[in-house]
Amino acid sequence: MCLLMQGACQLVRKNVGVIPQLFSPSVQHALDLIGIFVFAISGALLAVRKNFDVFGIAVLAEVTALGGGLLRDLVIGAVPPAAFTDLGYFLTPLLAALLVIFLHPEVERIQNAVNVFDAAGLGLFCVAGTVKAYDYGLGLTASAVLGLATAVGGGVLRDVLANEVPSLLRWDRDLYAVPAIVGSTMVVVCIRYDALSGLTTALAVVTAFVLRLLAMRYHWRAPRAWNRRSTVREDVNA
Repeated sequence: MCLLMQGACQLVRKNVGVIPQLFSPSVQHALDLIGIFVFAISGALLAVRKNFDVFGIAVLAEVTALGGGLLRDLVIGAVPPAAFTDLGYFLTPLLAALLVIFLHPEVERIQNAVNVFDAAGLGLFCVAGTVKAYDYGLGLTASAVLGLATAVGGGVLRDVLANEVPSLLRWDRDLYAVPAIVGSTMVVVCIRYDALSGLTTALAVVTAFVLRLLAMRYHWRAPRAWNRRSTVREDVNA
C-alpha cells in the first residue's frame, strides 16, 4: 500500500496554516519505503502460498504495496501518482518479491516481526493519506475515508487478485481497518479544531499502531450481526 509520507506532513491546509513537519524529508522517504517493502512482503507471501509463478509473485507484491496510494492519488487528482514518479516506489516491491522468491521459508519464520512493521506502516499510511486528501480540497469525512483506503486498499486488491475474501471483510481476522479508522479520525478531529501539529500527528500514528498490535496480541475482532442465525457452516480456516 503506497503512501507518500514525504511532503504529506509539510502540506499547507488552505486558509488554516501550515501543517508542522513530523519528520525530515529523508526520514519520511525512508519510512515510506519501509512501509511499502513490508506490505509487498505480505503480498508476495500470499502469492507463494497460492503457488503463483514469479511474475504473479511480483504483481501481487506491487499491487499490495502501491494499490492504496494509487487509489488515493487518482481520486484526489494527484497525478501522476508517486509510484510513477519515484523509481524507488516501484523497485522496492520488486526487491521484496525477490527476497520472498528465494528465501520464503525464512521470511515465513519471521512473520511476527513482519506483522509489527506492517502495523507501523498502517499507522503511518492512514494518517499521511488523510492529510494529503484534505490538502487537495476534500472534506473531513472524505479525507478520513481516503486515509483508510490508503492504508488498506492494497491489501484488498491483493486478496481479490488471489481469489480470496478480503481479510478486511472477514470476521475471523484480527482488527485491521478499525485501527486505521481511529488514526484517520484523530487527524480530521485535530484539523477540525485547528490542533494538528507534529505531536498530534505522531499521536495518531502511534494510536493506530498500538491498536493494531493489541488486536493481534489479544485477537480482537469486530462484532457480527446481533442475534445472528445461520444454517451455513463457517470455515474459519478458509
